[in-house]
Amino acid sequence: MLIDSHHHLWKYSPDQYGWISDQMLPLKADFLVPELQEIAAESSIDGFVSVQARQSLQETDDLLAMAETAPLIAGVVGWIPLAAPEIDQTLERLGEQKFLKGVRHVVQDEADDRFILGKDFNRGVSQLAAYNLVYDVLIFAKQLPASIEFVDQHPNLKMVLDHIAKPTITAESFDSSWETDFRELAKRKNISCKFSGVVTEVRGETWSVDQIQRYWDVALEAFTPDRLMFGSDWPVCLLKTGHTQWLETVQQLASELTVTEQNKIFSTNAIRDYNLDIEVD
Repeated sequence: MLIDSHHHLWKYSPDQYGWISDQMLPLKADFLVPELQEIAAESSIDGFVSVQARQSLQETDDLLAMAETAPLIAGVVGWIPLAAPEIDQTLERLGEQKFLKGVRHVVQDEADDRFILGKDFNRGVSQLAAYNLVYDVLIFAKQLPASIEFVDQHPNLKMVLDHIAKPTITAESFDSSWETDFRELAKRKNISCKFSGVVTEVRGETWSVDQIQRYWDVALEAFTPDRLMFGSDWPVCLLKTGHTQWLETVQQLASELTVTEQNKIFSTNAIRDYNLDIEVD
């Protein structure tokens, strides 16, 4: 069984997806259920976790509506206004939705590297566990120190780190400051990690498995196969790689693990952490 723990869907428009720049031409298109079905057939994916791509309640509602009719979508990580005064009412409306499995805020785009420690924001986050919702941590490596403090404030909340915290990957050097903070974060047992969105952090036009290998080794050792999961970050990954190519890359990296360990990374960890309604063989 294969579960893709991280992908996006959108009907493209410049005003709604302003983060898609002119340098991201492959993303200026619609990526909806028909395209997802093509990817599933090509890569033999059994289920997907659809993750928000803009900070809009409308998008969250749209993703949940698609999940109701598209069997491939096993769960949704949506956006809700965690720091807003009306967070209680929003959670009352959405918190019991069958396919809402988690919540994410685009912390990486916040100007303040310590935004994630904001009082109002954390008041909202503190209510997620009552609805059995996961919090997805989307940050750059420079925001890891504040994020460690953040995770420590919520020891009973299940969290998932997106894209291994986006280190700076170059052919010439290794991001050692990322490694130090990443390993420290991994000591918190309530957080898992997605090996996703890695190739788009490689500087330059091309990338290689050798460039990715050391980051995989660190992620695997820090989180172990028990708290690491595969994600494609499709269609954003198209800036550097196809869905199947990335899947095959991670399968190659994981090839020396036992079958049980590989199953954890490619399916059962995502099913467990996101409480997906999928039977494990």
